[in-house]
Amino acid sequence: MNLLNLSHPLTARQLEQIQALAGQPVSATIEARVQFDLSEPFAAQAVRLLDDLGIAPQRWQAEPWLVLLPSLNYIAAVVLAELHGRMGHFPAIVRLRPVPDAVVTEFEVAEIINLEQVRQAARTRR
Repeated sequence: MNLLNLSHPLTARQLEQIQALAGQPVSATIEARVQFDLSEPFAAQAVRLLDDLGIAPQRWQAEPWLVLLPSLNYIAAVVLAELHGRMGHFPAIVRLRPVPDAVVTEFEVAEIINLEQVRQAARTRR
């Protein structure tokens, strides 16, 4: 399984948590710094961001992907739309949450959300 991290760097513990929740190892981690120019259109920047990763269309469509989305909601929405177009479906995403009662702020993996399953379930609620 590939992990596309468009967020903060992961700790070894977070990576272990992801693998445990996914039930399979992460074979490749792709880290991308997301720095969008707020004065420019986001769609073109999302295309550039994903193009710059150099991932072949066959990989997007045939390999399993987990995605840590950027924290800015507008960027996350545009990146999801671009990923859907490249993959042919919505990816699964990783949600982090603050560790309760931590002396120093730290984050743990809360869940893996399969967005395609969410979409399919929503289609039954018309």
